[in-house]
Amino acid sequence: MTKRFRLPRSLDAKMLYILLLSTVCAVAVFSLAYGAATLALNRFYLSPNAVAARQAELYADFAGYVSANELSGRDSAAVTRYNTRRDYVMVSVYTPEELGLDPRAAQTGGVRPQYSALYGKLYPMNFADGRYYVRIEDSTGIREDYLNRIIAILLGSLAFVAVMLLYVRRLTGRIIRLSKEAGAIGGGDLQADITTDGVDELSQLASEMDHMRNAVIERMSGERRAWEANSELITAISHDIRTPMTSLLGYLELLNESGSDPEHRRQFAASAYGKALELKDLTDELFKYFLVFGRGELQMDRDRYDARLLLEQLLGEAEFDLADAGFPVRRIEFSGEATVETDPLYLKRVLDNLVSNARKYADSSEPVMIVSELKDGELSVCFSNAVAAAAPRVESTKIGLRTCEKIMEAMQGRFKTRRDGNHFAAEFTLPAQAEPSAP
Repeated sequence: MTKRFRLPRSLDAKMLYILLLSTVCAVAVFSLAYGAATLALNRFYLSPNAVAARQAELYADFAGYVSANELSGRDSAAVTRYNTRRDYVMVSVYTPEELGLDPRAAQTGGVRPQYSALYGKLYPMNFADGRYYVRIEDSTGIREDYLNRIIAILLGSLAFVAVMLLYVRRLTGRIIRLSKEAGAIGGGDLQADITTDGVDELSQLASEMDHMRNAVIERMSGERRAWEANSELITAISHDIRTPMTSLLGYLELLNESGSDPEHRRQFAASAYGKALELKDLTDELFKYFLVFGRGELQMDRDRYDARLLLEQLLGEAEFDLADAGFPVRRIEFSGEATVETDPLYLKRVLDNLVSNARKYADSSEPVMIVSELKDGELSVCFSNAVAAAAPRVESTKIGLRTCEKIMEAMQGRFKTRRDGNHFAAEFTLPAQAEPSAP
């Protein structure tokens, strides 16, 4: 299948097309105007009758000039003065001898013009010193043709300018319209339409502005939803916190009033401890939510630690918590020595989220694998487990995993998850500086 050829539609190409079209229109208007004027000139001004009438008028005018000044036929200076008075008119005087005529016959001849192969049409005229022959050259047709040409050029130029102005007006109209639409959006009317018709640079600009407008609308909608969710969460957690807090205070008050009865004190202390754990879970959820949706950067106290000692402590606690929940755990440690720059408290929150995720969704009959690896200047830790058949397919909000991702990004690390069938894995990576082995 052959690709169909299409002319370029950029603003540069369109300007070139308009220049060519304006030139064609200008040439066409010039040709029509000059052709029509030339036709009229030949039909009326240069017709035989019009030429004969002007010749008669010029003959009479020159004859009056000769008679009034009693000119001699040989007074060339006077003839020159007459010629300077009339533009595009030339009068020449010839003697009969110059024309090869008999002077006596010329003196008695009539007033009919003579025709000479050398000088053309000649008119007899009486001067003070006898009869001479006058040739009248009327070149006013050149003047009329020059005027016609000037008028045709002006009309062609007007046609050129008119076509260019029409295009420029249309182009500036699009720019003004786009400017008004952008002004409306800048004024807060994000629902204002942006015209995106066409395929040139202005259309692309309008399309990008429309995409930006839609992105702003989507972002504002997301922020509004997040704000509403924040408000709902704060309201719900405030209510949820108030309930165990009230119970906790009540149990502590009963514990304070229970006297020396060990059994009652034990029961009240156990109940207070349970309510304290509820408060801890609620505050942990609140921390996760604001960590993910908060706008500020995480304030970390990062320092450099020995990677092996740090993971030994943190992964040891994670392994204990999983084993305490009934999960078999297998841990594979990295080989070599390295240091990492991190905030242990935030890194522990990442591990706590991974442990919590495994306790919720992992199959307790399959082992949870914890594998650490030091490679290419990075320390990675991977948690993998089999997903329980009764577990939901995905986490409802994934807020715990999103918390891990944001914490690791703040540490210049990475966090990623993958799921293959009933197998789930989560891995975080930190930049590490390898240490030389001791001899």
